Amino acid sequence: METPIGSTPVRESTLSAAAELSPKLHLAARRPPVRAWLQPTLIALVVVVAFITCYIGLQRDPQPHQVPLAVTGPDLPGEIRQALGDTVEVHPAANAEAARHALERHDVVATLSTDGPDQLRLETAGAVGTSTTSAVSNLVGTYAHGAGKHVTTEDVVPLTHFDTRGLAGFYMAFGVTLAGFVLGSNALGLASVLHLRHRLRLLSCASVAIGTVAAIIAGPMMGAVPAPLIPLVLTLILLAAAAAFTTKLLGTYLGPVGVPVATLVLLTVGNATSGAAIGADLLPAAARTISALLPPGAAVRTITDLSYFNGAHVAGPVITLALWSAVAAVLLTLHPRLIRRRAAATV
Repeated sequence: METPIGSTPVRESTLSAAAELSPKLHLAARRPPVRAWLQPTLIALVVVVAFITCYIGLQRDPQPHQVPLAVTGPDLPGEIRQALGDTVEVHPAANAEAARHALERHDVVATLSTDGPDQLRLETAGAVGTSTTSAVSNLVGTYAHGAGKHVTTEDVVPLTHFDTRGLAGFYMAFGVTLAGFVLGSNALGLASVLHLRHRLRLLSCASVAIGTVAAIIAGPMMGAVPAPLIPLVLTLILLAAAAAFTTKLLGTYLGPVGVPVATLVLLTVGNATSGAAIGADLLPAAARTISALLPPGAAVRTITDLSYFNGAHVAGPVITLALWSAVAAVLLTLHPRLIRRRAAATV
């Protein structure tokens, strides 16, 4: 039996079709704003340009500048200054023992002394990185060739057997920074689930877990980072906390743009200038300054000093890491008050 045209099933079908078409017609009538197209594209382009520029650009043609070199002897320091110019920073030493002590404290990256007629002795610290020691060896070799002298080289602070390229500290710092970044990014989506104090507690506890696990794996388990375990754990906890709290801070204050900004600061510029892949002494002056102020660079310096130089210069980098964590946590705590003040001012 045929259904009449005016019957209920036909009307329901028509209404259903209209309901399905109405959102499509509404979206078609309302064009998306240009910003919705441009912002993600521009952010992605900025990230890829910054990543490639930092990582490839800094490694493309690294040049030594003011590389600290301890030099002994009455005449040799002056000769080295004249021959090598500002590529090295000559530290005159009273004798070979004093020069080696400076090397073992990481005050210099190499020592140079006379070792008989027409003989030079170059002592290096392989722990500062192969790029830096190679640069120093090439510079001294150039001077010796011009002066008609022979150079004997010895690595007195060598890298551990399980980190022959000196990159374990960099990879560990990169991994911890990445983990902290992911932690902070995920915490941004928990505002409707957890109170602010609970989110801050989550970041703190997870940072402790990240730093502890990373230190145990790279240290006792793999033997690639010979730093004392407890100081290493504390360093990596501070690094994870700095990355997590900073990412959460930028996302909270800047909105959707905050996470890409954190990517640029921590994962791109921070890791590229950390001084592990390319020694800090071979970085341009601006990059060297940035390196010491960002969490990855501070962490790599601390890890290297703890592993090979008895922690002689860890105070500054540790303070840097602690400040990043503490300042970000304080600003996050103040954010609800700022929101309330703005709301009250608009009423």
